[in-house]
Amino acid sequence: MTATQWQLDASDGQLLVHTDVAGRASKMGHRLTIAMERWQASVSWSGESPTGVDLVVEVDSLRVLQGAGGVTPLTPPEKTLIRSNALKCLSADKHRQIRFVCDDVEPAGDGYRLSGTLEINGRRKPHVVAVRVAPEDGSWQVSGDTKVRHSDFGVRRYSMLMGAMQVADEVTVSLSVSIADPTHRG
Repeated sequence: MTATQWQLDASDGQLLVHTDVAGRASKMGHRLTIAMERWQASVSWSGESPTGVDLVVEVDSLRVLQGAGGVTPLTPPEKTLIRSNALKCLSADKHRQIRFVCDDVEPAGDGYRLSGTLEINGRRKPHVVAVRVAPEDGSWQVSGDTKVRHSDFGVRRYSMLMGAMQVADEVTVSLSVSIADPTHRG
């Protein structure tokens, strides 16, 4: 069996973070969709089976795409302020990357179960991600969602109104990529 490695990045798809709002005044806040615009993933293969994944995300590449809910629609200056606050909460000046390293890949249903270590804010925790794989017109559509808690990684949640409105502890991270001609990738 031959070992190969695929290289993926933001040109292959999207890595999004979806937030929610918590607290007594949560109806005033926006549920955000944030794009991580610079990321790279290496997928190791042995024969026909993936054996590992190494994903690195540049924290300062985050961009606020939209905000649902809230009292008023998000304006461009508000998106800029939210980005600045998020970078502070993530300590982006000290911890410039988020990383997921997986060396345990198991087939699961219509995809794979990736077990590894997630590092955010300088803290590492075991983490599992399930991805779905669907062949489509000579390419593969790979997608998956995972839940991540701020509190597990010592990330301060942004809050205002003396804590009456804050970013919820749990966020959803979603990945959607299209891999053209996967049999010749590498």
